[in-house]
Amino acid sequence: MGMCLSCLGGTAEDVVVTPDPETRRRQLAEAAEKRQKETAYRGVKNPEAVERKRKKQEETEKQEMTTSISGGGGGLKWQVG
Repeated sequence: MGMCLSCLGGTAEDVVVTPDPETRRRQLAEAAEKRQKETAYRGVKNPEAVERKRKKQEETEKQEMTTSISGGGGGLKWQVG
């Protein structure tokens, strides 16, 4: 199709040059990451706050796991009442 442009009166500058495969692959990967971020935070006003909250929750869970392992109690408590 690009060969027909010259006979239709188009200039050689109008032809779009495709990038090499490595550059194209990198661009596609960046676009995919951008789409994933957009869909992950769709409807969220402050995605940074959500990310901080998630990390804090993970840290809390990790800390609970280490204390329950070292405590040996398993986290179960008897309630008499």
